[in-house]
Amino acid sequence: MREHFEIRDHDAAGRIGELTVPRAGVTVETPALLPVINPNIETIDPGRLRSEFGADMLITNSYIIRTTDDVRERALEEGLHELLGFDGAIMTDSGSFQLAEYGEIDTTTTEILEFQRDIGSDVGTPVDIPTPPDASREQAESDLAVTRQALADAEAVDVGDMLVNAPVQGSTYPDLRERAGREAAATDLDVFPVGAVVPMMNGYRYGDMVDAVAAAKRGLAEDCPVHLFGAGHPMMFALAVALGCDLFDSAAYALMARDGRYLTVSGTEQLADLDYLPCSCPICHEHTPEDLRAVDADERESLLAEHNLHVTFEELRRVKQAIRDGDLLELVEKRARGHPAMVDGYRALLDHADQLERIDSASKGTFFGLSDESARRPEVGRHHERLARLSAPDSLLCTEYGTPSDHDYDEVWRVVPPFGPFPRALSETYPLTAEVPDRTDAGAERAAAEGLRALVEANPGTDVTLAHEGWDDDALGIVPESVTLETLHADSDRADADTRTDGDADSTDADADRSAESRSESE
Repeated sequence: MREHFEIRDHDAAGRIGELTVPRAGVTVETPALLPVINPNIETIDPGRLRSEFGADMLITNSYIIRTTDDVRERALEEGLHELLGFDGAIMTDSGSFQLAEYGEIDTTTTEILEFQRDIGSDVGTPVDIPTPPDASREQAESDLAVTRQALADAEAVDVGDMLVNAPVQGSTYPDLRERAGREAAATDLDVFPVGAVVPMMNGYRYGDMVDAVAAAKRGLAEDCPVHLFGAGHPMMFALAVALGCDLFDSAAYALMARDGRYLTVSGTEQLADLDYLPCSCPICHEHTPEDLRAVDADERESLLAEHNLHVTFEELRRVKQAIRDGDLLELVEKRARGHPAMVDGYRALLDHADQLERIDSASKGTFFGLSDESARRPEVGRHHERLARLSAPDSLLCTEYGTPSDHDYDEVWRVVPPFGPFPRALSETYPLTAEVPDRTDAGAERAAAEGLRALVEANPGTDVTLAHEGWDDDALGIVPESVTLETLHADSDRADADTRTDGDADSTDADADRSAESRSESE
């Protein structure tokens, strides 16, 4: 067990945790953003990052410090915290980014970790190899061997009470990412960054990013705090947290401000194109777009950077509240609708629904069925698996409406897309309290049909009738042939249901009776 990281709450694979950083004497609540500080360029005073924005941790580059003579000497003499004027925790990168960009650096893992220790870093990083997406498998495996040796070298360095990162690489090969995660977790290192994802995000390849992180998470243990290296745009926080990422670092707030770009939770806008500022942070409250365009370049960059940080930290707080409320996946879906590439990322996340289901809470906030993708959420798959545990009577009606006032069935169960059938006694249990649209989509109907099939297969002796409101043909094709199909007619049946009082004491939901007569498919 890694005693420096404790999980306090979770939803999907997302968690609120506490990362204890002993050298700094600081406990960082996760998910957390680490603003990137270039020691040679100060966009926002690091001291303000904690007092005004709530940053308990930041990240800077020890390789740049080491190769800049005057900065190196000050860091060794004064210490990193004094140099930057920051009293929270400080993580340092090793130069691996420069290695990826320029092909070589003049340092080793042992040398750079000793330097990070000597300047007072709280979390250090070895020299790993960030293999880019789509590299050949031969290159990815060769680079992983170098990274594996770097982790072994890191374990051998006397770092005192400095925590040390164990990067997880593997390019776009899920099996290599999983293996790298397993090998990293087997070390005695402390924090586990998933590396080389920036090119995927820059290329809007959020589906590939999700697959890479999901694979790394399969290899890592649950007590491993996960850092998504280079990820700092607020639009993707909910998605990444739902995957199980705990730390993020961002230079985007400053780099985009330098280019006149304005961050929002649904994308990036050019300040030159804005007539209004769609935000209520202090910068946007006190300025108009015209104000920002009128000031000199340095002041404009600083003000935009402050806005970008405000909106970024605000989104992290929103994500944390969603975890507490149990509706993180609803937030993921809302953010996914902001950009087609984010939809790809959300769909990729749902491809790993089985992985999420193993750690997702069994009971939480109300399930909202917001789209076709909602039918693929972990809660739906879990319900289908549990249907096999239920004993069905000899004859069973599964209906989208209430209990008929006159029937010959042994029992009447609800059937609600996307979940499928369930006894009415479970109507008030999560996720069957779901809010779903009256006009169901084909994906939800297909998922409900999968649930019905699971029930029938688990109870082969039960005579099952399905009363449905005009389900999609593909959904009906999933229903076993042994099931009798009846079509409910929305206008007459719903109107009749509204005028009845259901005698079933277990029926507490908004659906009242359906009409006593349901029409068969053959009519």
